[in-house]
Amino acid sequence: MAASGAIPALRAQLRRLPGNKEAAWDLTGVAGFDHIGAQFLWNAWNGTRPRQLALTPAQEQVLRRVETAAALVLPQRTSTPWYSPAALNRRLHEIGSHLSSFVALIGQLALDLARLAARPQRGPWREISASVYHIGYQALGITALVGFLIGVVLSYLSAQQLHIFGGDIYLVNILGMSVIRELGPLLAAILVAGRSGSAITAQLGVMRVTEELDAMLVMNMPHGFRLIMPRVLALALAMPLLVVWTDAVALLGGIAAAMLQLDLAPSYFLHQLPNAVPIANYAIGLGKGVVFGSLIALVACHFGLRIEPDTESLGAGTTLSVVTAITSVIVADAVFAIIFKGVGFY
Repeated sequence: MAASGAIPALRAQLRRLPGNKEAAWDLTGVAGFDHIGAQFLWNAWNGTRPRQLALTPAQEQVLRRVETAAALVLPQRTSTPWYSPAALNRRLHEIGSHLSSFVALIGQLALDLARLAARPQRGPWREISASVYHIGYQALGITALVGFLIGVVLSYLSAQQLHIFGGDIYLVNILGMSVIRELGPLLAAILVAGRSGSAITAQLGVMRVTEELDAMLVMNMPHGFRLIMPRVLALALAMPLLVVWTDAVALLGGIAAAMLQLDLAPSYFLHQLPNAVPIANYAIGLGKGVVFGSLIALVACHFGLRIEPDTESLGAGTTLSVVTAITSVIVADAVFAIIFKGVGFY
């Protein structure tokens, strides 16, 4: 019955029978009779047992399981429009739940930082060091590549427009201000959110799936002090360094493109850069790095802790974490632009 070659021939023989209900069936001579064979015959009988059927006790048990098995009925999914009161109420409830959990996470982080300041010798320094290595050092390659290419593209496009109006010397101002004040911190934050933010959420989600988070609570090991605070501190420390690194590589790419496009010497570019970009812009860029890093870590940890113990929730939570982190970084960058709109200009 289980042989693949015998099934088509048997199906053809069953079709030639005058009537399955009136035919006499004797299966006592069948040596092997499993659920696949029983289901095959049950389908051939159109879901009705023949009147004349001879079975062994073992075959009777197998056929009875197939006979009593309920038909597979898929649940009916009722989709409600997004503007319906029920859908809007559900979405508002989810947003409120996320906001309350995020505020509670920030409060717990403040308590953990106070605990660390009171007893620094008992702090999770190994976890912080490991997070700085994974989040900061291992991200140098991708940030350098993207920063260099962005610097080349920005310098090339700006040089074309400036050359039309004879303002080649102002390329230093455009490239320096845009990279150091805006593009450097924003690019580094977006790359870290996609690379390290997703990794943090996935790590915490896997710990939820494998019940490691529950085991930590049983052993009186708080999640905030051992899992959340080290990652937030690591990103707050690593992001300003990544911002400086991305700025430097992006400016190198801009210098290379300016040298090829406008024949500007690198020495002239480096000499004019301090005069074109006030020092306040460097401070704003570093401040953005600290805020962006802390925000990315908090968002990633928030969604990681809310993941349910199943793989579908793990994938959806990681995706939502990255999208929310990037959106939060862009919103925070807009807030920085509004607050410091009159700072860093001559």
